[in-house]
Amino acid sequence: MKLKRFLLRYYPPGIILEYVQGGEVKTKSIDLLDLSAATDVEALVADIRKAEPLITASRKDQVVHLILRLQEKLGQQVDHKFYLFKVLRAHILPLTNVAFNKSGSCFITGSYDRTCKLWDTASGEELRSLEGHRNVVYAIAFNNPYGDKIATGSFDKTCKLWSVDTGKCYYTFRGHTAEIVCLSFNLQSTLVATGSMDTTAKLWDIQTGEEVVRLTGHSAEIIALSFNTTGDRIITGSFDHTVAVWDVGTGRRMHTLIGHRAEISSAQFNWDCTLIITGSMDKTCMLWNALTGKRVATLTGHDDEVLDVCFDYTGQRIATASADGSARVYDAETKKCISKLEGHGGEISKICFNPQGSRILTASSDKTARLWEPQTGQCIQILEGHTDEIFSCAFNYKGNIIITGSKDNTCRIWR
Repeated sequence: MKLKRFLLRYYPPGIILEYVQGGEVKTKSIDLLDLSAATDVEALVADIRKAEPLITASRKDQVVHLILRLQEKLGQQVDHKFYLFKVLRAHILPLTNVAFNKSGSCFITGSYDRTCKLWDTASGEELRSLEGHRNVVYAIAFNNPYGDKIATGSFDKTCKLWSVDTGKCYYTFRGHTAEIVCLSFNLQSTLVATGSMDTTAKLWDIQTGEEVVRLTGHSAEIIALSFNTTGDRIITGSFDHTVAVWDVGTGRRMHTLIGHRAEISSAQFNWDCTLIITGSMDKTCMLWNALTGKRVATLTGHDDEVLDVCFDYTGQRIATASADGSARVYDAETKKCISKLEGHGGEISKICFNPQGSRILTASSDKTARLWEPQTGQCIQILEGHTDEIFSCAFNYKGNIIITGSKDNTCRIWR
């Protein structure tokens, strides 16, 4: 094995090693999820070197330098005030979803008008319209971090894979017998997963366009799915009150997470693939050990349905959004509630951390999106202007651009 180069990953903090083994270029990552401004870098590098033979004595100073750069990035204060940059009347019929590519240089919108449109963030110009579905385009995604492909899932029971550069449709994935309502690429960008009202999920090969695996066993529609970062597991959340953990290679069901007493609304892995968070209409979130399938904690406190849940990029904190109009932040280790985010005048349907973990963004039926400080629960800013419910919101990777999608048929870009 011969080390070629180091790549820096800011969020979550880590160093990627690119090396050659048997004539093949491979990568492995050293996750530094606990890195902080107080970390003793020399001691950390000594520990890393003990565990990683690729980092030889001659490379030590380089690694110290990289970690100091990560530390500096973590220490940067984020007091960015967002301003409305553009209002886009994206579609004639209602929007279903919005999504950024990794850098935030462009984004996509799905709609009841049966199209997905690709937009340039800086100019607000429509770059192309992806046409061919015969019904609502409901679920959309870029294959981040690459961002050269788009997947669209439709009520016409198909998923299409498109080229970002040309707008060409590479494949139409057929086989579901009901509406596709969720989809996701794996991080390696080799597979796309689709979840359907037909109670099944399917994994499709991006190169060949073939169905690779069919995941069956749920007794009601699948409304959430998520790959882990290594790409060897996928979870599906269903209206049958359960979440299933599947082996991606074989399609075998590894665990069924049983405990919720109502429909699942949202499910996600943390970065290091050890934990799964689930949100449900039963007003609770549950934290599960991803390896054993055992429940670790039940996070209570909401007075109404939990509509969305997420981890921060390091997997150390959990945010929950509820129909009761509030959001909460929990510590993933202690399982304690750190803060309550109160102020919205209607249900919160979407919640996410910025990549730095220093802000939370919420989207609500009260026509506003809000930015919060996670530790204190203080509302930092209210993004106002939409004239109807906001159902979608997202940060770009740098955390300096926000997009909101609303039932008023507009997208707003904030920067």
